[in-house]
Amino acid sequence: MKKWVSTILRLWANRQLIYSFTKRDIQQRYKSSFLGLMWSFVTPLFMLAIYTFFFSVVFHSRWGAEDGNKFQFAIFLFCGLTVFQLFSDVVNRSPAIIVANTNYVKKVVFPIEILPITLVGSALFNMAINVVLILVSVLFGYGSIPWTLVFLPIILLPLLLISLGLSWFLASLGVYVRDVMQFVGLAMQALMFLSPVFYPVSVIPVKLHIIYKLNPLTSIIENMRSILIVGEQPDWGMVGISTGIGIAISVLGYVWFRKLRGGFADVL
Repeated sequence: MKKWVSTILRLWANRQLIYSFTKRDIQQRYKSSFLGLMWSFVTPLFMLAIYTFFFSVVFHSRWGAEDGNKFQFAIFLFCGLTVFQLFSDVVNRSPAIIVANTNYVKKVVFPIEILPITLVGSALFNMAINVVLILVSVLFGYGSIPWTLVFLPIILLPLLLISLGLSWFLASLGVYVRDVMQFVGLAMQALMFLSPVFYPVSVIPVKLHIIYKLNPLTSIIENMRSILIVGEQPDWGMVGISTGIGIAISVLGYVWFRKLRGGFADVL
């Protein structure tokens, strides 16, 4: 227990460094571009328009029992995309984060375990912009923003923990196995369609529900829609389970990272 308390205190002591690296990562994404941070708005809106067109117009998808309201479909779809994009952004970039910062690995005093944390922070910044867009859309489409918005930090906690744990795991593994980046890219493409991003869980055959429940993103996406759009309280049982899974994954990911980090300098 003392060891984990010491770890948390060490990470807290480096909070300013984490903030600085997160800010630098956000700025580097749009460095020298004409629109700069405006790309954070343009990109999700463009992807939303494309997905909405193909799924609601070309494939005639509907949200459960709802009518053909394409605006409503777009809001629900965008909410699912927002959750998935944070997760995929962190996971896709994690295998290369240590390799891309070799100069810090060889500095004995530098806490390289903060590098995956900066990925989560950067992705969270982009997600915050998307959430604002969702709330504006809800206000425009429904006339008011649900009070259940206050539960957002609780819903996001397991998502951030799971993303961070996998980031630590993949960041350390990526130093030794460079092919992991290609594998992760394929896995994320499959996971996007195996998660209720473009459809509600209600349209999935009952016999397949158990498979979707094993996907921790399922409950997070559904709860996000409940609190941001529908105005209902989240499924607290699933929130508790997701948080427990998130804690377990983050702890195991950090242990794995600490175990492998000793050989980083030799490999790089």
